[in-house]
Amino acid sequence: MNRPIYMDYHATTPVDPRVLDAMLPYFREHFGNAASRTHPYGWEAESAVDEARGRIARAIGGSAKEIVLTSGATESNNLAIKGVLEFHRERGNHVITCVTEHRAVLDPCRALEKKGLARVTWLPVDGYGRVDPEAVVAAISPDTVLITVMAANNEIGTLQPIGAIARIAKAKGVLFHSDATQAVGKVPIDAEALGLDLLSFSAHKMYGPKGIGALWVRSRGPRVRLAPQIEGGGHERGLRSGTLNVPGAVGFGRACELARSLLDEESGRLRRLRDRLWEGIAQRVDQVAANGHPLERLPGNLNVSFACVEADSLLMALDRDVALSSGSACTSATLEPSHVLRAIGLRDDLAHGSVRFGLGRQTTEDEVDRVIERVAAEVSRLRALSPFYRPAAGSTVAVGDGA
Repeated sequence: MNRPIYMDYHATTPVDPRVLDAMLPYFREHFGNAASRTHPYGWEAESAVDEARGRIARAIGGSAKEIVLTSGATESNNLAIKGVLEFHRERGNHVITCVTEHRAVLDPCRALEKKGLARVTWLPVDGYGRVDPEAVVAAISPDTVLITVMAANNEIGTLQPIGAIARIAKAKGVLFHSDATQAVGKVPIDAEALGLDLLSFSAHKMYGPKGIGALWVRSRGPRVRLAPQIEGGGHERGLRSGTLNVPGAVGFGRACELARSLLDEESGRLRRLRDRLWEGIAQRVDQVAANGHPLERLPGNLNVSFACVEADSLLMALDRDVALSSGSACTSATLEPSHVLRAIGLRDDLAHGSVRFGLGRQTTEDEVDRVIERVAAEVSRLRALSPFYRPAAGSTVAVGDGA
């Protein structure tokens, strides 16, 4: 059976064969528990995790001792947000975040707010999906303990000015966390140089295994203190108890190493393929708009709104040929328009007609060209059935021009 062309790399990525090769021995001959300190099986596992931790840290400009291994970025985000608030509750309970965050940040903030454990300020974004650093300054109050703003948006690919926000946070004595799940391995991220305090990321977005992630926690200047959210054994310096996923950690480390070495080459190739995809669609389909920032964006991301087309109908029509999504995999079951697209000012009909293309390591020019033809054909067919569609010459909208 022919498999559809995969263009949903923001949802997850296939494990790179080189990553799998690194992992396999730790399922079999080197199967020890990294916390077993009395025999070679445990020593081998602990050594492998230490080496992996260093590789993971180097991918984001940190040190190995600052890496807390978790089950993924969702857990990392929860540990960062809840851990800071609990540890610093005597100082304050105010959190500043952004309306376009992933639900792995939005939901913990809402839950804390509902329980009366946090006061949350929800920053708006502009038409490109970017936070204004001046809005961050205005939102800070004496009881602010944490700012959390993602590095790259998972739906529209927009990169946030996290360096500028980090400088503001440092000047005000406020901790700054960034969910960098979509950014690490795709664009340069140096947590130390940027001045971040906490950073979350996950292996499966960068050709590593699912079920393993990390939280980088600054160790000095200042040392960041957290309250653990999972207890029971004191693993990960007491911040995250539980038997370590040794094969996952090894795979995560190898994935980080590969992403770091391939970053420039891969990002350049993906930008060219993304631009080829956009130009091909825009030449064949009228009344389309590309959402997100035209320049400050992920290289493999393209989010397109098709007027007078329901995204779900388009995805269903393409499902045998192209694997796509209309937004975050974590919200794909909801019938509501994307909160990200609403936040940048898109009308509900255009938000409902938006599709996210995610290009990745295995994407080829031939696949891009085939996707262009299939998308153009199905959009044309669906519009022929729509009572609202009227052809309009010269109606293509450039990247970032919004609704």
